Amino acid sequence: MDNNKQNGFSYTYSAEEQEELKRIRAKYIPEENGEDEDKMERLRKLDGSVAKTAQLVALTVGIIGTLILGFGMSLCMTDIGAVLGMDGSLSIIVGIVTGVLGGAAAAVAYPIYNAIVRIKQRKLAPEIIRLTDELMK
Repeated sequence: MDNNKQNGFSYTYSAEEQEELKRIRAKYIPEENGEDEDKMERLRKLDGSVAKTAQLVALTVGIIGTLILGFGMSLCMTDIGAVLGMDGSLSIIVGIVTGVLGGAAAAVAYPIYNAIVRIKQRKLAPEIIRLTDELMK
């Protein structure tokens, strides 16, 4: 008779418990492709960060510009100028100037996006090229 069976204890887990054991165990076993997956994940993050930063800045500038444009329009078309203590003609002049400035800010949002993308691409290009070279070998 087998010596291990005489002295040991044997228990079989259910299928659900087996799957949970496998998931937990997989976290602690080093994978053969783990280094390549880490490099690929880093490459994805670097590539995604280029557009995310540019989008955040461009959206912020565009939204603020649009709000300023709307405030200028409100000064021209409503009685907000009177509430703020301006007479009719001053309210219209200030509203036009404010609206034009807000429209200009909203209009430069896309060029700002493009400029930030170009800057980030130049900055991250060496690292991205190095990672792609390593992964393509």
